[in-house]
Amino acid sequence: MNRTVESGKTLLVDGPASVSVVSGKVEVFGFILRNMRRAVVREGKRLPFAVKETATFDISLGESAKAEEVDGDTIPSSWIKAYEQMLNPQVKPFTAMVVGAVDSGKTSFCTFLINKLLSGGQKVAILDGDLGQSDVGPPCTVSYAFVTKPVTDLFNLQARNAFFVGFTSPSRAINKLAEGLTSLKQEILSNNPDFLIINTDGWVEGEDAVNYKFQLVEKLNPDIVFCIQQKDEMASLLNTFGKIKKLVVDSPSAIRERSREKRRSLRELGYIKYLRNAKVRSIPLSWLKIEEDELIGLSRNRGSRKQANRIYELLGMKPLHFAELQDKICIVIGRRRWISPDNIKKVEEITKKKAVVVRKGEEEGLLLALYDAERKFLGIGSLREIGYERKVMKVYTPVSNKISIVTIGRVKLDENLKETPIFTEENE
Repeated sequence: MNRTVESGKTLLVDGPASVSVVSGKVEVFGFILRNMRRAVVREGKRLPFAVKETATFDISLGESAKAEEVDGDTIPSSWIKAYEQMLNPQVKPFTAMVVGAVDSGKTSFCTFLINKLLSGGQKVAILDGDLGQSDVGPPCTVSYAFVTKPVTDLFNLQARNAFFVGFTSPSRAINKLAEGLTSLKQEILSNNPDFLIINTDGWVEGEDAVNYKFQLVEKLNPDIVFCIQQKDEMASLLNTFGKIKKLVVDSPSAIRERSREKRRSLRELGYIKYLRNAKVRSIPLSWLKIEEDELIGLSRNRGSRKQANRIYELLGMKPLHFAELQDKICIVIGRRRWISPDNIKKVEEITKKKAVVVRKGEEEGLLLALYDAERKFLGIGSLREIGYERKVMKVYTPVSNKISIVTIGRVKLDENLKETPIFTEENE
């Protein structure tokens, strides 16, 4: 459908939708659109088309999508002041870090800064530190890209490199997340950008969150921290930052709050993007170094043969796989096998460790990170099967390079790449 919007108004479009500017002049997050330039709005996202000269749009709305006009420009004036703070920097590369609560407009603000800097001919990189709502790289990773042309959605960028953390929440992997961001920042700076924008997750409230964000600021050492504030949710964080150079910017009035389910479906678009054209690869376990395998213990020694035989005796069977980890015993049995709770208890008594029983097949769908022998990140995959008898791992992935290292994440996907609960411990 065609729609004409007068100068001085903003057309807010909630996806899924496609919007083309037929005539006039329109700005989206600092990116000027005109002459049939098209923008795609993902489901769960909202784009503000600020009309600078009366414009006609060709709009295609998907299910549950909508478009509405509002007066004025929804971009806060404080965003323009923030951009001006970055002009004529004393140092280059200049690093700006963006913090704010969930659905406060962090990604939109980063997109705005990037587009404004690009319009000034600057070389700009974005480091995406939001595990649960990653735009640049796959979910459960931190990643970066160099932006060479204006964008309306950072999701359209392709990650140059990523660091796999394996969780969707920062609270479960604080140190690993900080390590990943620090190493990627060093890599970015070695490519001599003029500006680096660091986006972060929305965990800002509570003592643990404040300590974590302060730790990030200390490790990443930004030249300025932009704090997006809606009400007073950033008060503790601002106090903790103390003398660190910071600037409070406003959250847009037209921001759209998303439910947990909507955030999950946005994540699932990320799995689809980075598993496009995937195939099932069968890789001998002997070729692989397997990391973060606390769920199954594939790379762990089963201990002494004498101890293993004793445990098999107590279980009343020889399992498909058995591994003694630091804090538990992992036992994998066939899909239709059963072990008496009394036998499990006997194993726990002699090993002084919790015994976890997993049925073959319950590991299917675990998210994997795939690396080459030099530990270069190749991409992600979904675990399809572990062949314990043939000692092979079947992985659903678009990666065609030789895979040498596999890291197991704490997220599980079904065949439609929807998140599904990870297998529970049978005896709990």
